[in-house]
Amino acid sequence: MSDIPAVESTAAVPEALAVAAPPPAPRRDRLSALLYPLATFSLLLLAWQFLVRLFGVPEYILPVPSEFLVKLVQSRALIGEHTLVTSTEIVLGFLIAAAIGVPLGLMIVSLKFLERSLYPLILFFQLIPKIAIAPLFIVWFGFGPFPKILLTFLLCFFPTLVASMTGFRALDERVLYISRSMGASAWQTFRYIRLPAAMGHIFGGFKVSVVFAATGAIVAEFVGANAGLGYLLLRATSYLDMPLIFAVLVALSAIGILFSYAVQLLERLFMPWLRKT
Repeated sequence: MSDIPAVESTAAVPEALAVAAPPPAPRRDRLSALLYPLATFSLLLLAWQFLVRLFGVPEYILPVPSEFLVKLVQSRALIGEHTLVTSTEIVLGFLIAAAIGVPLGLMIVSLKFLERSLYPLILFFQLIPKIAIAPLFIVWFGFGPFPKILLTFLLCFFPTLVASMTGFRALDERVLYISRSMGASAWQTFRYIRLPAAMGHIFGGFKVSVVFAATGAIVAEFVGANAGLGYLLLRATSYLDMPLIFAVLVALSAIGILFSYAVQLLERLFMPWLRKT
């Protein structure tokens, strides 16, 4: 009689483990995050193709996806060359804004006199429309890449700064007092407490800034440029080359999606506690 409970308990262990085993939800979530947008875009393109043909919309007004996607493939060398120029402007402007905005946000939060003296000046310059001063940058700095990078930096800087200030303020001051009482140095407090607590807000600012970065680069190329997707878009518009216009728009959208996912990847890399797996 004493052996029967032991047999039952042993048989119950695999069943308990089977019940406790978590389902492979993260892999399924990643797959659905890829397939759902692809399915949505495919349905949108199919509806576009069908409705334009159905209502007989002329090509010079709205080309069908099959036409501008073929144009995208045919002109891939030309579009790729100008895409590289625009991507470089976006990356440099964004990185400079991040390299200046995050440390400056920490300094403004840490030093009260900087918040009273410097932040109102930054806010004043932020209220100046950047698109309105883009022609001045062309006059001052010419048609090279520098004015495009400068305008991209200015559009990215303020969201990055505000997000950094919000993140560094989010930490409870009592946590800093506890770390000091335990003998933590200023660098250890920043590395293991302040920065991890602020990174969620900082990457939120990065996600906004990367969208502004693409907008700033394209607007600057509209004002004056001899290379880049904005320049190519204006040139295609002057010739009423609608398939090329939409092919360039597809390339611009691809850049925006690529950089947005790059920021999300960096967020997962620098914030491993947010990972589901």
